[in-house]
Amino acid sequence: MKIAVMGAGAVGSYYGAMLARAGHAVTLIGRPALVQAVRADGLLLESAHFTGRVMLEADSRPEAVAGAGLVLVCVKSGDTATAAAQIAAHVDPAAVVLSLQNGVDNADTLGQVLGRPVVPAVVYVATDVPTPGHVRHHGRGELVIGPSESSERIAALLREAAIPTTVSAQVRDALWAKLVINCVYNALSAISQLPYGELVRGQGVLAVMRDVYGECIAVARADGVQLPGDLWSEVMAIAEHMAGQRSSTAQDLRRGKPSEIDYLNGTIVRLGRQAGIATPVNHTLLTLVRLLETSAR
Repeated sequence: MKIAVMGAGAVGSYYGAMLARAGHAVTLIGRPALVQAVRADGLLLESAHFTGRVMLEADSRPEAVAGAGLVLVCVKSGDTATAAAQIAAHVDPAAVVLSLQNGVDNADTLGQVLGRPVVPAVVYVATDVPTPGHVRHHGRGELVIGPSESSERIAALLREAAIPTTVSAQVRDALWAKLVINCVYNALSAISQLPYGELVRGQGVLAVMRDVYGECIAVARADGVQLPGDLWSEVMAIAEHMAGQRSSTAQDLRRGKPSEIDYLNGTIVRLGRQAGIATPVNHTLLTLVRLLETSAR
């Protein structure tokens, strides 16, 4: 299949490389530095199971989605509407569009701009990009995607590319569970610039994480979301299974780039305000990360 990855950062580059290794014709759409590196030497994928260069196409133009049967949208949440507008005239009418993004509303935003259904996906992967054209995989990699006429077919394609994929009608609840985990870790990792394994050992950190978690659970319940009862265990498991990973927010701050904090802790603050639920710890973390973004710029 011809596959386009719109917004090929760490997540998009990883999944694009996996699909290219499985024999699909993949085009990464990203920044000029990525395009130059990939066109010159391919994409360097570094993981526990494979390290080597993967040959695929790269382009900086949104119209490079033309002709793709599957479009993976991996842009930052703040760029969702803009990216959708850029590709709207070029996406094949029969293409499946899959949102591989943080946050809970991106598939809806994409669908509104594109004027077509977009399949939401929950992404569980730890990756980073040390240099353009080089993606490191630190762990996991599974996807949970929403139901559609094409979801089972796309899930089979992804599984054949060694990407564990499940189709679930409860994808919204799963997106919320991922949001809670991100809210607990991302800002604290960004502020400290520590990986998860070190972060949780900091004095007083677990108590703050618990406070963030409690606010998120209260807001989720008010929004009608059904979260698993053992979600806190999943939160703590992250520090063990992804001990060396720094959050995407931490990586953004280190590079002086805008983060997705408004779509993580900021979502909890916004929805909490609407529901009359106090979220002081999430609000504090949101404010601190925004200040650090300003300082980095």
